Amino acid sequence: MASVLVNDNPLLLPLNVEKTVYDGFITVQEKDLRLRIQLPPDRQLRKAKLHCCWKLKHLLRGYEDIVKQRLHQSDDLISFILELKTVLEVGLKCHPECYSIPPPQYYSQLILEMETLGWDKVLFIDTQFQTLKLKAEDSSGRQHILTINLKSKYPAEAPECTADLPVPLVLPWTPQSSLTQLHSQFLLVIAALTEFWDVLDEIDRETWVLEPEKPSLSDTMRRIAIGNNVSIKVEVDPRHPKMLPECCLLGAEHVVTPLRNKLNTNMHLWNPDSSVLQNLQDVLEIQFLSPATHEKSTFSVECGICYSYRLEAAIPDQVCSDPHCGQPFHQVCLYEWLRMLPASRQSFNTVFGECPYCSKPITVKMAAYKS
Repeated sequence: MASVLVNDNPLLLPLNVEKTVYDGFITVQEKDLRLRIQLPPDRQLRKAKLHCCWKLKHLLRGYEDIVKQRLHQSDDLISFILELKTVLEVGLKCHPECYSIPPPQYYSQLILEMETLGWDKVLFIDTQFQTLKLKAEDSSGRQHILTINLKSKYPAEAPECTADLPVPLVLPWTPQSSLTQLHSQFLLVIAALTEFWDVLDEIDRETWVLEPEKPSLSDTMRRIAIGNNVSIKVEVDPRHPKMLPECCLLGAEHVVTPLRNKLNTNMHLWNPDSSVLQNLQDVLEIQFLSPATHEKSTFSVECGICYSYRLEAAIPDQVCSDPHCGQPFHQVCLYEWLRMLPASRQSFNTVFGECPYCSKPITVKMAAYKS
C-alpha cells in the first residue's frame, strides 16, 4: 500500500519505519498543498489525525464534516487521499479565488506598512484584508478617501485604486512601492485638483445650484439659477479650472437670447486672475441669486403638468417662450403631453404643439426625452 501511495503522491512520504506518519504535499490541479497524516498503531483511519497547512485549511473551510466522514468510511489511506483530492477539486471549482491565497508574510507586511503610514490615516480594512480605505485631506480641509482593492496581489502587482475624483486616478507603482508611497502619491493628485474644488465650492456657496442636487467630488458640472426660470449649465475643466468653462443657457428664448449674445460678445473680458463666478457675472452682466438674499421659491417653480419640481433627477427646464406665460415643464412631461394631442406634429426629433397653459406654440426635442 505504501508504494502505491508514494507512486500516486510522490511528494507525500512516510517519516517512520512503521509507516504510520506521512508528511509532504498532495497535488491538486497543479497546486502543491502541505499535509501531515498520523495513523494509530492499528492503522485505523477513523482514529487518524490530519494536520493541514493554512492554505489547505482555507480550501477545506465548509467541507470539514465531509472530510471527517470520508476519513471514517475509507478502507485505506490510498482511497482517503483520492477522496480528499476530489473534495479539494470541488472546492477549487466553487471558489476559484482560493488559487491566489497570499502567504502569512503578506499579512504581516501589510500590517507593518499600515503602522508605518499611521493608523489615523486608515479608515477601513475588511476581515479578508482585501479592501483598504485610506484617508487624506487637501489644503482646503476637504476629506478624501482612497480605496485600495488588494485582491491578494499586493505587493507583487499593482492594487486597484479608486477615489471620488473628476479625473482618472493613476498612481505610479512598482513591486517595491509601499502604502506610504501610495498615500503620498494620492496627496499629490488631490493637491493638483484643489483649485478645481475651490472653484466649485464658491459656486455652491454663493449661488443657487439646481443640479446636481447633492454634488460629489467627481462632478464637474453645475447648473446655476439665474431667475425667471432661466439657468446656466457650466462645465468646469478639472485641469484648467480658472479658464472659461463650457456654458449652456437654459430657459425661454426671449430671456436666453440676450444672455447668449452677451456671453459671445463679452468673452474677451474673461480674466484668469478673477474667480470663475465673478467672471461669469461680468461676462453675462448679471448678479447670480444668492442663498443669503433669495429664497429657493424664487426659482423653484413646479412643472405645469405634474405639479412637482423634481422628477427623479430632472427639474422643469422646458419653458414656454411666450413672455406673458413663461410656464416651465419637465421635458418628459411636455413630451408625453404633446404626444397625446391630435394637433401635435413631429419633424425629425422635435415635437411641435401648443403650451398647455397659453396655447401658444411650444416644442420639445425627443432626444432630450430619451436621455
